[in-house]
Amino acid sequence: MTSKTIASAFLSALLLTGAGLSFSPLAHAAAPVPTPVVTGLPDFSDLIDKAGPAVVNIRTTERVRLGQGGPGEEEMQEFLRRFFGQPIPRRRSPQPQQEEQEVQRGVGSGFIISDDGYVLTNAHVVEGADEVTVTLTDRREFKAKVLGADRRSDVALLKVSASNLPYLRTGDSSKIRVGEWVIAIGSPFNLDNTVTAGIISAKSRDTGEYLPLIQSDVAVNPGNSGGPLINMRGEVIGINSQIATLSGAYNGISFAVPIDEVMRVADQLKKTGRVTRGRLGVQISEVTRDVAESLGLGKARGAEVSMVEVGGPAEKGGIKVGDIILKFNGQPIETTRDLPRLVGAAKIGTRASVTVWRRGAQLDVPVTIVALEEDKAAAAKPTPNKPAPGAAPNVLGLNVSNLSPEQRRTLKIEGGVVVDASEGRAATAGVRAGDVILQMNNVEIKDATQFNALATRLDPKKSVAVLVRRENVTQYLVIKPAK
Repeated sequence: MTSKTIASAFLSALLLTGAGLSFSPLAHAAAPVPTPVVTGLPDFSDLIDKAGPAVVNIRTTERVRLGQGGPGEEEMQEFLRRFFGQPIPRRRSPQPQQEEQEVQRGVGSGFIISDDGYVLTNAHVVEGADEVTVTLTDRREFKAKVLGADRRSDVALLKVSASNLPYLRTGDSSKIRVGEWVIAIGSPFNLDNTVTAGIISAKSRDTGEYLPLIQSDVAVNPGNSGGPLINMRGEVIGINSQIATLSGAYNGISFAVPIDEVMRVADQLKKTGRVTRGRLGVQISEVTRDVAESLGLGKARGAEVSMVEVGGPAEKGGIKVGDIILKFNGQPIETTRDLPRLVGAAKIGTRASVTVWRRGAQLDVPVTIVALEEDKAAAAKPTPNKPAPGAAPNVLGLNVSNLSPEQRRTLKIEGGVVVDASEGRAATAGVRAGDVILQMNNVEIKDATQFNALATRLDPKKSVAVLVRRENVTQYLVIKPAK
């Protein structure tokens, strides 16, 4: 600010005071937000001296037929699968070859969790390997046995025959805080014992996997997979597993599997060599704000049941299509991501309490948890009828008719109507011919006469939530008022 500007501001203040006005710019100002005191950047050297010896390099080899692809191809296949989602087609030799040779499949990282030789890494690091070699920082090498690998959580447990090994302590990933410093140690691009540092960027980040991941800005590259994410107390809080990238290399975002989930998986792998998870036998979808408001649920929360497996635990317990699951064993379900994780962690054969929202009220449904297996789904779609000549759609823009007894048996439902034609508001909401409407504003639909009668009594200024079944998927669609 120049002296002329300062003088001008001072003169303005005098004029205001002279005019009988109080000039006190700070009198009513809000208290400033305290600025955190920065005492210096962290020094990781002592931490690395203690933790580094317990981090290992993992090399895998595979026996392949000559002509099936040279060394390095498997590593590239895995690289593309992890970071781009699609592997390139394998090159096949036009001539069958009988001779085999061992080729290096890939390089990853891991860390020792006990002095008697148990090692954790990612499942994708050892997947498809015929031989696994663990190398310590003191250059000792051990052939490792894969006790088990769980692809869903991307965790593998190895065992080497050794004793008095350096090992890392595990922390509590439920207590991590966004902004705290963390380090990663691993073998990016086969550069052993490389250390990178950063902060936790987010917790419980959903990336489409079975469990929430820890997001950080710690540099992680191919070869870091399976290495530890360590807090400032020297505790492992996660296993580095994935990166978000457009180039194939580190772009500032990396993800780690929380150590709490890792240890639950490792305990099962140690005991049985595999992981068993619980299931309810339902398919679920997100609850939108419009659906929540239309059903009187308030804020958008829970998981909408879009399909119930015939003969599964949910059906036996009494859960129905259209229910909104709000709690599992008393724990709130805020989004659809929460439910599979809680159910998966439940003990097989135990009786769980599932709180659902059904027709404007909460109720608890007891369900016996069974083991997770492949989903079973049989698509069924009724053929819509041709509307009668001159038949006008109802106020929602729908022509509906009754389902035949055979259609109801096939769909395994007792009521509902089939949509013969959809236009106007209903079509805009996504209702299609051939859809089956099971509920409207929390009222179960029995037949076309009842449905059309209910439609005539709707408030034209309010949205209408209809529970629609399309093939093997059921969801709520919200028909909004006409503008």
